[in-house]
Amino acid sequence: MRFKGLDLNLLVALNMLVEVRSVSRAAERLNLSQPAMSAALARLREYFKEPLLVPQGRRMIPTAAALSLQQELQPILADLDALITQSTAFDPATSRRCFRICASDYLVAVLFPQVIPAIQAAAPGISLDIVPPSEQAQIDLERGELDILLTPEEHCVAGHPTNLLFEEQHVIVGWSGNPLLQAPLSEEAFRDAGHVAVRIGLTNRASFAETQLDQLGQRRRIEISAASFTSVPDLLVGTDRLAVMHKRLAVMMAGRMAIAWQNMPFAFPIMRQMIQFNRARADDAGLIWLIRQLHYD
Repeated sequence: MRFKGLDLNLLVALNMLVEVRSVSRAAERLNLSQPAMSAALARLREYFKEPLLVPQGRRMIPTAAALSLQQELQPILADLDALITQSTAFDPATSRRCFRICASDYLVAVLFPQVIPAIQAAAPGISLDIVPPSEQAQIDLERGELDILLTPEEHCVAGHPTNLLFEEQHVIVGWSGNPLLQAPLSEEAFRDAGHVAVRIGLTNRASFAETQLDQLGQRRRIEISAASFTSVPDLLVGTDRLAVMHKRLAVMMAGRMAIAWQNMPFAFPIMRQMIQFNRARADDAGLIWLIRQLHYD
C-alpha cells in the first residue's frame, strides 16, 4: 500500500533498521534477504532525501532525522499491530501464530516441560520463540514486540498488566558430598562458605535471590558468577561451595545429579513469578489462551 507515494512497508523496514543498526540483522528480523533490505534502505533514502543511516565501522549510525522518524513510527506501528491482532479470531486448532516469550532458563526447565505437551496437542500449528531475560526484553514488551514477559514481580515493566504465575521458595543447594550439608546449615556457616551466584543479561543484573540477600545484609564470598541458573549444579558438584536456588529447580536437579538441598537458615522472601503483557494486548484472544495454558497447576 502506498501513501503519498511511499510504500508503507518501508516504514516497518525503517523502524527495524534504526533499532538494530545493521542491514543484515534487520533483514533477518523481518525474514527478508539482505539485498531486499538494502534496496528498501535505498528507497527510503531517496524518498526522504536523507541518508538515514551512516556506515561507521561495522555498524550503521542513525542520523537525527532517522531517530526522529522512528520515535514517531513506534507508537503507530504498535497500534497497528494491536489492531490486527485483536481483530483476528484465534482458533488454537488452526492457528499458525508465533508467540514471543521472555523466560529464564529456570522457567524453561521447570515450567515449559509441564505445559508444552498440552500446548502442542491443542495448538499443533503455533510456535514459541523463547528469548532470555535482558534489558532489551523489557524494551520489546513496551514496544509490543514481545508477547509475554515471565519475570519476578520486582522486574515487571511499569504500566502494563500482570498476573501471578506462581510463588516460589528459595533453598540452599550444594554437592551431596559437601560436608556443610550433612547437618542443618547455620547462618554463620552459610555466610562463611564460598558461593556460586547468578547474574542476568549483558549488564550482569542481580537475580531475585542476589537482590534479596543484599537487602538482608547477607554478605558472603562469591567465588563463581554464572550466567544461567541451570549451570549452577554443575559448578557445585565435587566442591564445598553453596548456592541459593529456586526450590522447584533444586528438587528437579537433585533427582538428576549428585545435588542436595536444605531450607534457608534464615527467613527469606517468597518470589512472586509474574506473567506480563503489553496493555494493548488485553483483549488478544490468542494471548489470553496462551496465558491460560501457562497456568498448568
